[in-house]
Amino acid sequence: MRLIIMGPPGAGKGTQAKFIAEHFGIPAISTGDIFRANVTAGTPLGVEAKRYMDAGEYVPDEVTNLMVRDRIDEPDAEPGFLLDGYPRTLAQVEELDGMIAFTGHALDAVVVLTVDQDEIVQRLVQRAELEGRADDTEEVIRRRQELYTEQTEPLVEVYRQRGLLLELDGTGEVEEVTQRIFEALDVVPQS
Repeated sequence: MRLIIMGPPGAGKGTQAKFIAEHFGIPAISTGDIFRANVTAGTPLGVEAKRYMDAGEYVPDEVTNLMVRDRIDEPDAEPGFLLDGYPRTLAQVEELDGMIAFTGHALDAVVVLTVDQDEIVQRLVQRAELEGRADDTEEVIRRRQELYTEQTEPLVEVYRQRGLLLELDGTGEVEEVTQRIFEALDVVPQS
């Protein structure tokens, strides 16, 4: 099973990714984790990515694409994978298409968790208080929501047109959301 999970910050992607990956016996691959692993290991890509990260800039598509390619080429990703945080641009969608086609497979589904914006803000403000994240103010959270909408809508539309999109309600108890996801994915034919 080759999947992507998308949704605004605070929608529960990271939480659900763990359950989905375990359910299908595939790795949950987060670009943030890939960046950190490459930086920690001091790989050439990690050194390059760190320059951008330290400057507070986005890591360029070329570097991100190479890191994702390397990660999905690892043996544990041979039966499939769940991507969280990638792709984020239309260029990355095209690159991912090529990566997956090269293996003779196809993307099986794209799960998009939808959650009311005010609920997300409330979730993230509470998380910020619990975890002592002073930079997660309501204003900053709302700006991240706007950026997500601007940057992600084109990708959502691409996957909708391809018939791969599963838009699911991300509100409710964690177990309820997980059940919704499993019910939707269990009927998806695997490539």
